Amino acid sequence: MYKILRSIFFLLSPEKAHYTTMRLFKIASKFPFVPPMFEFTAEPKKVDGLTFKNSVGLAAGFDKDGKFLDQLNTLNFGFIEVGTVTPKPQSGNPKPRLFRLSKDRALINRMGFNNEGLKALKGRLEAFRKKERDCTMLIGINIGKNKTTPNENAVDDYVKCYEELYDLADFFIVNVSSPNTPNLRELQNKGELKKILSALISIRENQEKWKPLYLKIAPDLTFTQLDEIIDLQNEIAFEGLVAANTSIDRTLLKHSNKKLVDQIGAGGLSGAPVLEVSNSFVKHIRSKSDMTIIGVGGIEDAASGKSKLDAGADLIEIYTGFIYSGPGLVKELGTI
Repeated sequence: MYKILRSIFFLLSPEKAHYTTMRLFKIASKFPFVPPMFEFTAEPKKVDGLTFKNSVGLAAGFDKDGKFLDQLNTLNFGFIEVGTVTPKPQSGNPKPRLFRLSKDRALINRMGFNNEGLKALKGRLEAFRKKERDCTMLIGINIGKNKTTPNENAVDDYVKCYEELYDLADFFIVNVSSPNTPNLRELQNKGELKKILSALISIRENQEKWKPLYLKIAPDLTFTQLDEIIDLQNEIAFEGLVAANTSIDRTLLKHSNKKLVDQIGAGGLSGAPVLEVSNSFVKHIRSKSDMTIIGVGGIEDAASGKSKLDAGADLIEIYTGFIYSGPGLVKELGTI
């Protein structure tokens, strides 16, 4: 059934299809027979003091502004990441900025942290928390910096988002690894990371409730750079890594037309082609550390999900595989 629906939605541009699909599901989910279709029972998992009803999460970027919280809860995700949110609203990069590479079951995006800003997300999260006091879907907030904020002042943007949204999150993810904001990945060097993470942990120490803090990294780092980040976790008590973000490496593509890929241009690659590089990062981190690892990249079925867990991930996230495989993927992964 989903393959038929997907073929129809794929007639639309990727960005339009995304919002059209979720708005239609918003209507469909109100019918009483729909929510039970996505119910399943899984073994809860405790990670960093939190209890996840299942190990399957939705990666950042799918619901940047917290507009589809009810619908994602209906789909029975164990957790989601909203965002990436920035202090000020920003429109992101010019359209088109999201592209399908169906032969590789992949996407390329150069969205550029398009979001309605801190205030808008805060309002929606407050309303959701008030309405769904017993919600078992955990919510992580992925925070970033505005494009206009120079890197030397980046810490201010992360601090603002963290402070303003602290009470509304179950956990936080620091995003310094998107390839679509100029110079953002420069913040992955040890000195800049130490400054940002130290500032956030200092704020956490003065909060009534402790909440886990994770760092999202790029899959294009060298293992030497990755080792520096692993070493940093021994110095600063953040809880772990989200491995990994989208890749700029086009050699990972095996089936797509090169001319088409060249025409698309810049952007981050996600989907099936990044599975192995993501898994290699997870394996490397696990060989060096017992920190928490949220594995993301290339998960589109039970086998790829299991490969991520076998590599050492504590939890897994989906995005592109969710688009290609459909909402049934959550249940498929949640019961492996």
